[in-house]
Amino acid sequence: MLNSIPLFSKLAPDELCEIEQYSCVRTFPKNTIIISEDDQINSLYFIISGKVKLFMSDCSGKEVVINYLKEGDYLGELALIGECTRMPSVMTMSQCTFLLVSKKAFNIILNGIPDYAINLIRELSQRVCSLTENVKSLALLDVYGRVTKTLLSLAIPQDGKLIIEERLTKQDLANRIGASREMVSKIMKDLDTGGYISFQKRQIVINTQLPSQY
Repeated sequence: MLNSIPLFSKLAPDELCEIEQYSCVRTFPKNTIIISEDDQINSLYFIISGKVKLFMSDCSGKEVVINYLKEGDYLGELALIGECTRMPSVMTMSQCTFLLVSKKAFNIILNGIPDYAINLIRELSQRVCSLTENVKSLALLDVYGRVTKTLLSLAIPQDGKLIIEERLTKQDLANRIGASREMVSKIMKDLDTGGYISFQKRQIVINTQLPSQY
């Protein structure tokens, strides 16, 4: 299982065996909060199966989604390599199975395998670039621009069209871009009416190029 995880795939068998001694597998049902904002993190979470969302909320319950992660992704690395011991809340969107690697094992890897540390730094730099792009979108784009950019980022080519396969509710989209559900619903309805997008079962289909302005 460790060998199937990209971050560990280049490690030698004896190195994997050592890490395995400090690892465990846990499964959580759908809609389970596995990490809260106030929790201190002492393990690295690799998603073996399922999907989670990372979010932050205020005292009134207003929620902003930071990211969605799926099989093959991981979380908790910043709490293990830096002074940051807290992170956004994490909730399962489906039944999820995780491989938890303890901080002790993580330190063994970083201290003993220089190439692994370099690979991790590259991974983190890509995440920082992605986060910077998200902040730029929130700061400079209007709600329509954030909606269309998010739709295009989630879509994959299929039979000459762009398909968003994952079930994405209007509330999910609103939480993701930091906007009201009402505004997102209006934009989606207008795009549907104009024939730019359509809804097929639980999928969103982008039929043609989306307008640059609303």
